[in-house]
Amino acid sequence: MTEPGRRYDVAILGGGLAGLSLARHLLLDTDKSVVLLERGEAVPADRQKVGESLVQLSGFYFSRILDLEEHLFREHYIKYNLRFYWKTPGRANDTFEDYSQAYVQKLSNIASYQLDRNALEVELVARNRAAGDRFTLLEGARDLAVELAEDDAPHRVTATVAGEPVEIAARWVVDASGRNRFLAKRLGLLRPSPICHGASWAWVEGLVDIERLSRLSRREQVRNPDRARTGHLPFWLATNHFCGDGFWFWVIPLQGKTSLGVVFDRETFPRERVATPEKLIEWACEEFPLFARDLPQRRLLEGSGYRECAHDCARTISAQRWAMTGEAGRFTDALYSPGGDLIALHNTMIVDAIETADPAELEAKARQWETLLRSLYEAYVPSYAVSYGVLGDREGFVLKYTWELAIYFCFYVFPFVNGLFTDRRFALAFLNRFGRLGPVNQGVQALLAAYAEWKRRTGRGEAAGEAVTAFDFFDVAPLEISEKAFYDVGLDVAAAKERLNVHLARLEEMGRWITVHAAAGVLGEPRALTDAAFVAALDPAATVFDPEAFRRLWNEVGGTAGEHRWSFDPAVLERAGLTPAEGPAAAPAPTGAAPGEEPRKAAAVAMASGAG
Repeated sequence: MTEPGRRYDVAILGGGLAGLSLARHLLLDTDKSVVLLERGEAVPADRQKVGESLVQLSGFYFSRILDLEEHLFREHYIKYNLRFYWKTPGRANDTFEDYSQAYVQKLSNIASYQLDRNALEVELVARNRAAGDRFTLLEGARDLAVELAEDDAPHRVTATVAGEPVEIAARWVVDASGRNRFLAKRLGLLRPSPICHGASWAWVEGLVDIERLSRLSRREQVRNPDRARTGHLPFWLATNHFCGDGFWFWVIPLQGKTSLGVVFDRETFPRERVATPEKLIEWACEEFPLFARDLPQRRLLEGSGYRECAHDCARTISAQRWAMTGEAGRFTDALYSPGGDLIALHNTMIVDAIETADPAELEAKARQWETLLRSLYEAYVPSYAVSYGVLGDREGFVLKYTWELAIYFCFYVFPFVNGLFTDRRFALAFLNRFGRLGPVNQGVQALLAAYAEWKRRTGRGEAAGEAVTAFDFFDVAPLEISEKAFYDVGLDVAAAKERLNVHLARLEEMGRWITVHAAAGVLGEPRALTDAAFVAALDPAATVFDPEAFRRLWNEVGGTAGEHRWSFDPAVLERAGLTPAEGPAAAPAPTGAAPGEEPRKAAAVAMASGAG
């Protein structure tokens, strides 16, 4: 209990992962005092918590910045990247070997983890309490009210704890109340999201080892020659995604239990099929028959769901000394596990703002950090709101994920591990370059969505047909190069800017390749991939998916300017069997343009690029 009117530097509203990790960050790296108010009677709550997968940025934050590395290795599983699976047409799909997969064989240079959220929160409470008088946890805090000061006076926080009124004065108030969104509601900052997805999940007892869902004997599994390509690390350590059109089903290992869940586009997926944990298990066994070998025999522990996953917020950090972190502010979608990253990004900038004493500097930082946080958030949105339907298409998804992961490595992980996001000089340069990438990302996401829909409509699946494929995302060379971005540590601002320039140029080339690859797939014309005039005509930021325009463009400019030389192998997906099985009859590549044809060529280019 705290006496009435006790002063703290920071009051945190909410004792979940976002609030507890922010408190840990403040207690480690500043001299601030922290009071954390949690509505529940105990931290963590008795119910199991969802949101268990870290990726590189959040893995670095929780292990290195918050100094939890030993705990994470002892009490949780190290994560073996993200793996994706698709059913194979013409097969029963009741055994693991029937599924095509895409993955990264190499274990990441930055460790990430599969979290038992409840166990991690218990550890965070213990570590925070070890700070002594600098940390106070008030559990069972009801009737919460906040009066934000309009001047330099402290904010006033009141609550009822164990039946007694409590009053707190705090210089900063940070909302970490999760989906309750305490401050956003009271300040009128709630904003809808264009992402229209729901989710349902459950936990079952024990480890669901997907490789054991097989007709093969254990000896055959161990000596499977496919391991030469896929590697020997256990697949169950990954966040495993079983994909379909507009939905994906996760399998995540925890100590003594397995997390299962589906995230889906509400406009195309029948939510009632997964409305309860029991229905979710039944659906999974029907949709992906290999699970019928295992899940019906498992003890179901508990589960829940969201009718709506995503939400936005008009502002999450203010020079008036308030902020929001975690789901109290913004949330996108569970695909690629960005929740921990958003916590890490917000906490990092909030701690920096709290440490800023000069009001004018705080005002400038609050504006810049808000712009930066919104930009990083909004860059996720097209991936979920525009191209979720690509999930069911192997070729389209490989293009989508390699693109998004390359951006993530260069423009999220690289600056974060170098501590650059809180350097105002770097932030300005970053926003300039990130802004240039934005239109390319929008164009690529829209193109891939349309390309996948075109393939569904025309019945053109991958060339593999009934064959099972295994594809390493790092076979796309720009992604493998981008992964090395976060090996660069200790760069000053000038060197980091130059490195961003190199990354941006590579990503711009990659965006053009994806655009040309899709157009060549529509044409059924591999030569288009390396035709200099055709490649030059397709601007990834402006190209609209239009098969007839692609055909006219090819007939007009193909073969007029020689060969385009990419910095990597442009036919890598074709060699892996991840291109349309057949395309329409393509016109022969022209040998040159006749005199007087320039106006028609310009018109064709304009139509294919969306400029007209």
